[in-house]
Amino acid sequence: MTEPSQPAAPFVPGPGDSVVVYLEPDAGPSGSAGGTGSATGFGDAGGSASGSAGDSGVRLRVDDPRRPAILVTDQGLTRGDGVFETMTAVPTKGSGSGSEASFRVRKEDSHLARLATSAEALEIPLPPAADWRRAAAAGLEAFAAGNPSVNAVVKLVATRGPEGAPGGGHYVRGGAGVGSLTGTYWVLVSPVSEGLTAARERGLKVLLLDRGVDSGLAERAPWLLMGTKSLSYAVNMAALRYAASQGADDVIFTSSDGQLLEGPTSTVLMARRVPQPDGSTGIELVTPLRSSGILPGTSQGTIFAAAQAAGWQLGYGPLEPSDLVDADGVWLVSSVRLVAPVTHLDGAKISQDPELTELLNGFLAEDREPGEHGPWNHDSGPIGRVVG
Repeated sequence: MTEPSQPAAPFVPGPGDSVVVYLEPDAGPSGSAGGTGSATGFGDAGGSASGSAGDSGVRLRVDDPRRPAILVTDQGLTRGDGVFETMTAVPTKGSGSGSEASFRVRKEDSHLARLATSAEALEIPLPPAADWRRAAAAGLEAFAAGNPSVNAVVKLVATRGPEGAPGGGHYVRGGAGVGSLTGTYWVLVSPVSEGLTAARERGLKVLLLDRGVDSGLAERAPWLLMGTKSLSYAVNMAALRYAASQGADDVIFTSSDGQLLEGPTSTVLMARRVPQPDGSTGIELVTPLRSSGILPGTSQGTIFAAAQAAGWQLGYGPLEPSDLVDADGVWLVSSVRLVAPVTHLDGAKISQDPELTELLNGFLAEDREPGEHGPWNHDSGPIGRVVG
């Protein structure tokens, strides 16, 4: 007589290791109909389930990311056909260690909104935001068991799914439910790299590199998916490798008509101290035009909301390289590296303002709702004067 199988023990990563949570449409007896619904093609593969399927019919599976899981025919691997988001989670003060530890995911609403916007542009179906939140929480719980009190990177990934899969991973318009989820979905939780912290504290040497497109192309050719966070990051990574070969740390892309765009993995901010009519000094914070085809920055939106509350003047480009040279400070901001000051531009030293850097990091730490500065707003500048 066959012994009943025992539930898999919860996966606990070792110190410095990662954990993955797969989001799988539950098509078993408690879900919709027919089979496991796993786009990974490996079933449970030794992973452990984390609770029952949610209201949407999506079940979570916590596993070791070193185990085979993604089919080699998955279009996220073969074509870069997918979207992703990267968030930071920090342990809350007073939380316990191990499985009792709790985390605060920074800017979670903004990241989920941008994930949905990117997926809609690529016409890839997504599980509901509530399921992504459940998956992130499950991953962080497992991560904390092996990495107590460690800041975490939470990466959300959605691909079109395997070639030849039912539905082909194509977008189904409307509320089609769990049956429309033909893609592959996972959340990866990892420790924050110490190198990112060091780069932020040291400052960045940056090269200006031509992206080879003009600033109006995004509006004329939406099929190029400019301004979306897709998995097609080969050009961005090539730019960073080129910068490293030239002794630089990072890149700011420019358009063929001379406008500043963004970094390969970051948003550009610059600030000026501006004399006011009453004799005081105001601060003007500016970022490039969103309508030029750049990715709306979640960190930039949060910082702008806090800066607005503090009475700073805000602007959305257009900006040119000379504006960076004339600024009192320039920064590359992102969710994991946070606010990193630029110290050199094309080999030449530029102005730095440690006080402004501290203020911007404080604004980001407030985790304010971005409001009209959120990633859902692609306008050139919802408020504030447009500089140029």
